[in-house]
Amino acid sequence: MTNIAFVGTGYVADYYMTTLQNYPELRLKGVWDRDPKRLRQFCSFYTVTAYDGLDELLNDKTVDIVVNLTTPESHFTVNQAALNAGKHVYCEKPMALSVEEAETLAHLAEQKNLILCGAPANGLSDAFTLARSLMEKGEIGRPNLVYAEMDDGPVFRGNWQQWRSRSGAPWPGLHEFEVGCTLEHAGYALSWLYGLFGPIEHVAAYSALTFRDKGIGNHPLGPDFSVGCLTFRSGMVARLTSGLAAPRDRSLTILGENGSLTVRDLWDNRSAIHLLRNYRRGLLDILTDGLENKLGHKLPIRFYRGQTIRYPKGKPATQVPPYPSKIDFARGIQVQAEAIRSGQTPLFSGRVSLHLTEVILALSSGLHDHTVKNLP
Repeated sequence: MTNIAFVGTGYVADYYMTTLQNYPELRLKGVWDRDPKRLRQFCSFYTVTAYDGLDELLNDKTVDIVVNLTTPESHFTVNQAALNAGKHVYCEKPMALSVEEAETLAHLAEQKNLILCGAPANGLSDAFTLARSLMEKGEIGRPNLVYAEMDDGPVFRGNWQQWRSRSGAPWPGLHEFEVGCTLEHAGYALSWLYGLFGPIEHVAAYSALTFRDKGIGNHPLGPDFSVGCLTFRSGMVARLTSGLAAPRDRSLTILGENGSLTVRDLWDNRSAIHLLRNYRRGLLDILTDGLENKLGHKLPIRFYRGQTIRYPKGKPATQVPPYPSKIDFARGIQVQAEAIRSGQTPLFSGRVSLHLTEVILALSSGLHDHTVKNLP
C-alpha cells in the first residue's frame, strides 16, 4: 500500500478521484487546499480527510507521495516544500514556470534520493502501448515525420464560466488563458513523442496571442497558438501545434517508410488507432475520392485512412472521466508508486520531466532556434 495526499482540490482533482479507484493499492490519506470553502466541498463530496494546512500534510510521516494539483504558479513552491519534507512528488503540468526552477527541483530530488514525476499520464495509456507495439513490429517501417495536433477549440467562446467538476469546482478558465495553451496542453503530445522517439535536441517555435478578448477583462494573457518543429536525437522530426481557436483536434499521425499510424485522440485512454500499410488506398478512400470529384467539393466529414486496430482482449476495464478527458490520470501515480517499491526509475520523472519542461517552455515562449540543454 502506498499512501498519497493531494495538495489542491480544484477542477483536475476530480479527474484523479475518478481514476484513483482503478488502483486500490493507492490510499488517499487526506487533502488540503488554500480555499477553505472548496476544501470542505471536496471532502464532503468524496468523504475524505482534510488537513488543517500544508505543514500538517507535509509533516504526516505516513504520506509517501505528495500529489501537487495546484495552479501552475504554485507548482514550484509546493514541489520544493514537499521534496524538502522528504516526500516523493507527483506534479500536474508544468513542473515549474521556468527552466531554472525546474532544474532546481530535479537536482533537489536527486540530492534527496526522491522521485519527482510529472503529468500528464496519457503517455502511459493503453493507446500508447498499442501504438508502440505496432511500431516495434515494423508495421510502418522507419518513422520519419510526425504531425501532432493539440487544438482544444475556441473554448473562450463557450459558457466556460458555468463549467463545474463532479464535486462542484469551477473550470479554471482564467488560469488556462493566463498561462497559455502550450503550457497546459503541449505535454499531452510530448509525453507520446518522448515515449516513442526519445530525447529532443532542437526546437524551432513560434507562439502568439491571436484572440485577445476572452471575456476576462484586462488580465495578462498567454499565447493561444503555438507551433514548433522538433528534431529528435534519433533524427526523427515532428511538428506540434497547440491552440485555443482552431476546431478541436488532438490527433497524432506518424509517417513511416512503409505506412502511417494515426491516433485519433491523445486524450482517450483507448483511442481509435488506424494503420495504413504501404500507403495503399482502401475501397472507402477510392469511393470517397470518386464521390468528391463527381460532386466537385470535399465532403463535410473526415475519414481516417487505413485499418482500425483492435485492442487485445482480456484486460479489465479502466475507469476514466467522461469525454473529452478520457485519461487515466491516476496511472502516473501508480507507476511512480511501483517504481518506489521496486527501486526503479519511472519514465516521466527526474531529468526526463526536466527535459520535457524545457521543451514546453521553449514552445510557449516561441523560441525560434533553441538547442535543448537538459537531455536525459
